[in-house]
Amino acid sequence: MTYQIAIDGPAGAGKSTIAKAVAKKMGYIYVDTGAMYRAMALYLLRRGISAAEPEKISAASHDADITIVYKEGLQQVLLNGENVTGLLRTEEVGNMASASSVNKDVRLKLVELQRALAERENVVMDGRDIGTYVLPKANVKVYLTASSACRAKRRYDELAAKGEACDLAAIEADIIERDKRDMEREFAPLRQAEDAVYVDSSDMTIDQVIQTITDLIH
Repeated sequence: MTYQIAIDGPAGAGKSTIAKAVAKKMGYIYVDTGAMYRAMALYLLRRGISAAEPEKISAASHDADITIVYKEGLQQVLLNGENVTGLLRTEEVGNMASASSVNKDVRLKLVELQRALAERENVVMDGRDIGTYVLPKANVKVYLTASSACRAKRRYDELAAKGEACDLAAIEADIIERDKRDMEREFAPLRQAEDAVYVDSSDMTIDQVIQTITDLIH
């Protein structure tokens, strides 16, 4: 029997950073759902389908098989058996992923693939609807959050470190707007699962959050 860890929460809560670290510590597979959406985008582009063709996107999405494996500790994304990891970070693929990810058929297909992966491997998965929709029977569910001010400051520091000009108030306003959009969307909205443990990381270090979640798993 496999073990499933679901980490949900709003934008900027540090879900991916924490999920990757927890997976590494536990020896589980970190399921990078974003990379799976990019692989789907690559598949659609190879079929000559544009972002402006939702019907064709819906029809084609059913035939894609996407999974994640680890080789020598590195994540590899397989599209219909082909390792496409090195092809996923182009601007064209990113734009197509953004456009196609809102398609309900694409979302349903990827959820099906994510569930299949979780049936085969011990996984840590993060997102907006993992514990409520993708893996409703996950062994451990965490709702990871932080105040909007704290999340904005983290994002500000991240951008400032890259030398990018940014406005703290504008970043926080954007985060609040994104939270609203995620929580009010019709299909699988962001909310805390009834059996999820609420973790507010506003005053915690990354190591403290990782320890809290691994303690829950143990």
